[in-house]
Order: sequence, then structure tokens, then C-alpha cells
Amino acid sequence: MSIELPIASGGGATHLDGVIKVAILAVGGQGGGVLTNWIESLARAEGYSAQATSVAGVAQRTGATIYYIEMAPASVPTPVFSLAPAQGDIDVMIAAEMMEAGRAIMRGFVTPDRTTLIASTHRALAVSEKMVPGDGMADAAEVRAAAETAARQLVMADMEQAAVGVGSVISASLFGALAGSGALPFKRAAFEEAIRAGGKGVEASLRAFAAGYDLAQGGKEAPAAAASTPAEAAKPAGSAGKLRAYGALLDRINALPAAVQELALPGLRKVVDFQDIAYGAEYLDRLEGILGRDSADRGYVLSREAAKYIANAMAYDDVIRVADLKTRASRFDRIEDQVGSADKLMTLTDYLHPRAEEIAGLLPAGLGARIEASPVWMKRLDRLFNKGRRIRTDRFRGFALLYVMGGLRGWRRKSRRHALEQAHLDDWLNRAIGYLPSSYDMAVEVLRCRRLIKGYSDTHTRGLSKFDRVLDGARLVETRDDGPEWVARLREAALQDEKGEALDGALKTIRSFI
Repeated sequence: MSIELPIASGGGATHLDGVIKVAILAVGGQGGGVLTNWIESLARAEGYSAQATSVAGVAQRTGATIYYIEMAPASVPTPVFSLAPAQGDIDVMIAAEMMEAGRAIMRGFVTPDRTTLIASTHRALAVSEKMVPGDGMADAAEVRAAAETAARQLVMADMEQAAVGVGSVISASLFGALAGSGALPFKRAAFEEAIRAGGKGVEASLRAFAAGYDLAQGGKEAPAAAASTPAEAAKPAGSAGKLRAYGALLDRINALPAAVQELALPGLRKVVDFQDIAYGAEYLDRLEGILGRDSADRGYVLSREAAKYIANAMAYDDVIRVADLKTRASRFDRIEDQVGSADKLMTLTDYLHPRAEEIAGLLPAGLGARIEASPVWMKRLDRLFNKGRRIRTDRFRGFALLYVMGGLRGWRRKSRRHALEQAHLDDWLNRAIGYLPSSYDMAVEVLRCRRLIKGYSDTHTRGLSKFDRVLDGARLVETRDDGPEWVARLREAALQDEKGEALDGALKTIRSFI
């Protein structure tokens, strides 16, 4: 949490004897409209003239909605209100997310001679951040540093956590932070009365208001909920025979070096959840094969990377996996928790767009291979299945369709897609092991390249293409002392953009000196 400059006591910022201008940046679901209504109602109840407007954003995190409130005391007899905020002319700027605070600063809405900036430090990723194949998150520390310079008074804390922790939404905790900041000339009781006048979710909103108020007054943030341990997150269930078989796999995990166990245990859980216990045994067979070539002197780095990326490779996303995840009870519980729909009706529509390759991948390995080799048959499959489908999974028919599809994991081992994934997995591991013992670091970097392959459908295809191109680049530098560093650079370049333009540039650089 960050709080800058003294906060006025009592009635707040009594120096604001003219038109007071408040702007809010919020995205869908954060209650920006509710917060705006509270502020407008508060001003009117205190004898102020007030006007509220809003300019909607394009979509979720493509652009936040800008809410704007102007209010004037009775001493301003005929106020003329503006319909939109202007640069350098904002008294209070409220940002319902960290990057929205950054946008407000960039737009010139926050100035050091005038503006109180109230911002939540939590993150809701923007579309531009989600589009990056790797880690596209913007640097929140840079926004904080800019805010400390740009604002006259700064209140920063995790207002989302403060609200969710008491069963409410962020609009209420931001309203509390506004009251606690002293930026408006109204007492706390008047703010609380505005919430009561709203008539909905009053008690929960008042709790969140109090949490936000305390944070603005210099209180401590509530500790984050303790993350569940892997053991708590995935307790095995099944027949006595299956539990014994799974226990035998855990015994094999316990026999591994401690540094490897840390990643091998969640890896085992992942592949067993994906398929079955026998599949988990195959995972450990592969991992132990790598461990036999590894060395304690190198901290078992190779085996640790293998534990992570072999599990990811074995638990690939296919049609069966997607259908399974979409029909799990935990998914519906999570949705209800996120949207607060436990006490109201909710519809749920899943959008599916299967390609011909995914349908062929479900067929028996031999038949699927023949169909994939036939342009005629692939075109037929494409015409039949390559259509966007909206399936209502809150209804029996839609749910049953995906549930049956998700229950085909027993068929998966016979499918064309499984045969392809297993062959690709073995080829990748053999390629990495082939660098041992002469180039340990090269083997590690080749294992890490598996990070490029993720998702399903077009996302998987693009990732696989980049993976192949990076390994082709690795062949060009494998005899160089700095070969591993170049492979790491290629991998990071591949993660910078969806089209692979940065990777193209890195490969051209390598070809220029070989």
C-alpha cells in the first residue's frame, strides 16, 4: 500500500469551494456505475448541484469506461458542468485497477498541483497483455513510480482484496477510500448514508466501505488468503486398488532428489488427472530416465526442467481435455463464485470451433493418419465441422454432449492425436538428451523450449511452428560455446509476439554470423 501527503481531517478538503471534478476509470464488473451513482447521490444530499456522465469503453480491458462527476456547492449559483474530463482539470481520479491508473496519468488527468489519485493495486490483464505468448504483463512498479510523481495525494492499495474479503465488490471499497482520503468536503456518515440509500447489498457494501476507508487512513491491508498446498488441492480418490497404485507412484516420487520432487509431484498429479495412473507411471519412467543422466553437481537442473515440461507435454490440450474441463463441477463453482450468481439465474454459453485436424485427431491412429494425408477428406471434414458452435452448458443437452466427449479419455490412447503427441514428445526428449554429456546447458535449454507449445487449435499450431523453428535455430549454434545463450534468446524472441516477427529477426542475426 502507498499513501502520500497528509490527509485532511473532519470534513475533508474544504478548500474546494468551486466546482469539484471527479473521474473514474473502471471496466465491466467493477461497479463503476454504482460508484458514480453513490458519489452523485452523496453530493446532492449534501446540498450540491451535481452531474454525472460516462463514456463507455470498447470492451473488457480494451478500454475502460470513463465516468465523470462534477459537483458545485450552493455558493456557485449557476454552475456550468462539462460532459467529459479534461487534461489537468481533475480534482479526484479513481482507478479501479493498476494499469487504469497508468492510463489516467498518461492522459494527463493526474497533476501534482491538484489531483488526488485513488487506485487499486490489483491486476486485471488488458487484452494487449493477454495477446503476448509469453509474459506480457506490464510493470506495475513503473506505474506506482509515475503515480508518486504525478499526484498531489496518492492512495494505493488492493481495493479488490479489501472488498472480496468481506463479500462485496471493489466499488464499495473505492468509495470508502474516497471518504478516507479527505478529498471531498463530506463526513464519513454522509458517504455511508449514500450506500444505505441505494438499498442493495447494503451491509456487505458498508463492510467493504469501512475496509477501503481504513486503508486510505493508513491502515494495513488484510493478508491474502493462504494458498492451498498441492496436497490440499488434489486429494486422491478412488477404489482401494487405485489408491494403492497411486501410493506406489508417490513412493517413487519420494525416492527422487528433493530438488526434483518439488516439480515432479505436481507433474505426476497433472498427468494422472489428465489420463490415469498408468499414464502417471509413464511420466515417472521418462523422468527417471532423465535423472539417470543428470548430476547432483549441477543441482539437478536438467531433471527439474524435465519434471515440469514432460508433464506439460503429456497433458496436452485435445478435444477430450477441453470438454472434460468445461463440465467439471469445480468450473461451475468457480464461475458462480466469480460472478456472484449463487442466488440468481445464470446462463452459460460455450463457444467451440473445432477444426478438421482436431476431428481427425480423435479417430483411430491409422485411420486418422490416412485421412490427414488426403486433402479431399480433410476438406470434407472441414466443411462438416469447421463452424463456430455455441453450446448452452447450463442446459442438459449441451452439458451432456460435452460430458460424454470429456469421458472419452479411455479412447485417447488409441487416437491419432495421441500417437502424434507421443512421437513428438519422444523426439524432443531424445534431442535434448543427445547433447549430453558434452553440452549440459544446451540440453537444459532445449527442454525449456517446450514452453512454446501450449493451448489447442490455432494456438497450438502456432506454438508448435515456433518450437520447430527455435530448434532449427539451435542446430545452427549447437557447436558454439554460447549456443545455449542463443537458444534462450530465440525462445524469448518467440514469446514476444504472436506472429513470430521477433523470432524471424533473431534467426536472421544467427544466420549472419554462421
